[in-house]
Amino acid sequence: MTKRNDLPHSPGPAGGWGSLKGIASIFGESWSSPASIATLGQLNKPKGVMCVSCAWPKPANYSAFEFCENGAKATLWELTSARCTPEFWAKDEHTVSALRDWTDHNLEKTGRLTHPMRYDAATDRYVEVTWDEAFAGIAAALKPLEPNEAVFYASGHAGLEASYLYALLARAYGTNNLPQSSNMCHETTSVGLTKVIGSPVGTIVWEDLAQADAFFFFGQNPGTNSPRFLHPLKEAKDRGAKIVTFNPIIEQGLVSFVDPQSPVAMLTGKATTISDQYHQLKAGGDIAVLLGMCKCVVEADDAAKSAGKAEVIDHAFVEQHTTGFDAFIASCRDADWGEIAHESGLTEADIRAAADVYIAAERVIGVYGMGLTQHAHGALNVAMLVNLLLLRGNIGRPGAGCCPVRGHSNVQGQRTVGIAEKAHLVPLEKIDDMFGITSPRDDGVNVVEAVEGLIAGTVRAFVCLGGNLLRAVPDQQRMEQAWAKQDLTVMVSTKLNRSHLYPGKHAYILPCLGRYEIDAQASGNQSVTTEDSFSMINGSIGRRAPVSEAVKSELAIVAGIAEAVLPANDKLKWADWTGDYGLVRDLIEETYPEDFRDYNGRMFEAGGFYRGNGAHERIWKTDSGKAVFTTPGELNSVGFKDAPGRYRLMTLRSNDQFNTTIYGYSDRFHGIEGTRDVLLMNPEDIIAAGLSEGQTVRMITDTDDGVDRQLGGLTLTGYRIPRGTVASYYPECNVLVPIGLHDEMSKTPASKSVPVRIVADAVSAAA
Repeated sequence: MTKRNDLPHSPGPAGGWGSLKGIASIFGESWSSPASIATLGQLNKPKGVMCVSCAWPKPANYSAFEFCENGAKATLWELTSARCTPEFWAKDEHTVSALRDWTDHNLEKTGRLTHPMRYDAATDRYVEVTWDEAFAGIAAALKPLEPNEAVFYASGHAGLEASYLYALLARAYGTNNLPQSSNMCHETTSVGLTKVIGSPVGTIVWEDLAQADAFFFFGQNPGTNSPRFLHPLKEAKDRGAKIVTFNPIIEQGLVSFVDPQSPVAMLTGKATTISDQYHQLKAGGDIAVLLGMCKCVVEADDAAKSAGKAEVIDHAFVEQHTTGFDAFIASCRDADWGEIAHESGLTEADIRAAADVYIAAERVIGVYGMGLTQHAHGALNVAMLVNLLLLRGNIGRPGAGCCPVRGHSNVQGQRTVGIAEKAHLVPLEKIDDMFGITSPRDDGVNVVEAVEGLIAGTVRAFVCLGGNLLRAVPDQQRMEQAWAKQDLTVMVSTKLNRSHLYPGKHAYILPCLGRYEIDAQASGNQSVTTEDSFSMINGSIGRRAPVSEAVKSELAIVAGIAEAVLPANDKLKWADWTGDYGLVRDLIEETYPEDFRDYNGRMFEAGGFYRGNGAHERIWKTDSGKAVFTTPGELNSVGFKDAPGRYRLMTLRSNDQFNTTIYGYSDRFHGIEGTRDVLLMNPEDIIAAGLSEGQTVRMITDTDDGVDRQLGGLTLTGYRIPRGTVASYYPECNVLVPIGLHDEMSKTPASKSVPVRIVADAVSAAA
């Protein structure tokens, strides 16, 4: 690939002064009060507040400053002193239609929402209503519908208590339409891992990080998405562990890191080199890479046997704990290096170098993110990583395992307590007995199916417990048109976002407390709990004054809707549960006794309490009762063929954003400042396409489904990226992602490999 010194990239390591400057910029941008600094000191500690940003675990032996740049940004952004009051909507220029021209960043900068609001079509504005009026209006719109015409979506923010009651509300109403934000990111993990190891989540715990000899990263970026991960990675490097990274884009967090908590490192600028090897594979080339590495392991094992040396493959583990081994090994032996190199974009030597590290390490952790899950064959990507780990028994023993890194703070936990569209994942008979209801037994819709239902007109109401779904989903233009045609849209939110600007016939914005704020109910200030990526449950207690006396907690809002919508039932004690969240935790423990034993008593244990994981104990809850080797049927995960002029678009995030929340326009890790309207492309591809750097271009989705999807106004930027792969920002690029392009098993949108063509912006799609 072209090597040029003038290509944009990070000017320095992750962490260090750059991290502190990034936090300081958000402090000024959000107008947070000085008291918010005290809240940062309480993050991720017992009887403090678990960060509302990512789901990275909280160590039992916590540091004085147990937060990262992104966590600090999320905290300061929520604790802004700006307020979006009912008076905001009274200004002439603040009609809903006019606000559609605002950027995502400026919408959120209006501040915290303070009062429940109803859309008034006559004036094209939201107007203030009382909570009773809002709940009654929602009930009036929901009651005439067939239950499956309504969808109850959750973003991953709400605590376990509110999430449990939200799922109960939906089922008592009569539907399993409970999609969740994991449908768009790690549903591939939930489905893919369950099939091969019987666990829908990762298998490691905190202690494993300190015992691993090597980490292999696939499509995960800790520098932006889970910066606290960099501390155990630095400690691993200090004790001699190896780190090998596969990612089409250079992500600075996996290149070098200056520990902001080390005075010596901050004074000297001394950085720790994180990755021993960094391989920029083509987008969608992971299957080929993993097959090549497995082929190397098989070859090394064959050679060791011939030489009378110790086996490389853990045959005792394989025989006792796995199935499908023989067919998979045959596919490894038959794999052609030429095809592997072509599909991966790497050389045989590159892949062999990575395999050498794997073979030499006794204990290995495989880490991955959406770079592995968001492909048409994302579940096969996950299965191939499991194949590699199984060969040497690297699941279910200390210092080894599978580590998918989740995004939102409670995205994993919401699934645990019943927010799931698949009926078999929830103990419905027990729930029916506990609450005197009849839960539906048919599966509900996931996010992809919900969007398809919106477009088809079969979904007529959406209730959203958090999030900015309209901005987060694929096929954005079609979604905007369909969203506004619904009978009802309900958004439980802390700030204004784009999903509020396409109201249904009846539309409500319901402002909720943040996790940092006092949640005063009948029994006093309430605690809430969340589950992190390592299946640890942690409690939070807010201590900041609420933004307004008119806001309610997420749980109180759920209970208020339920009381208005559902018929009277003595077993559904919404008022009691609102008054004391401990009663809800008792219900969760009764429903899931193995996971939540002594729930109220353990919720503030340092580091959280472990709810358990069968695969961690080598208990495989698969159909066969064993872990499964998967024989690949293809060598790339993109689901379409390469063609002249067709590129693989991967969406990426700035280090100045979290999910759809845009904090600012400084993406120092990618070397992009002041804009998000860029298209990153290999300089040789730019020349070959007859384009030029700095030119304004347009991407056009290259599918034949009859839908025109385009995104223009992008500055073409030469970048260190494999040929044939291009990159641009999420969520702006969602307009290009077809709703039908998704993982085959999980229906997770394939946002990391979208087929696109690129033209000069003045050229029409027809040309």
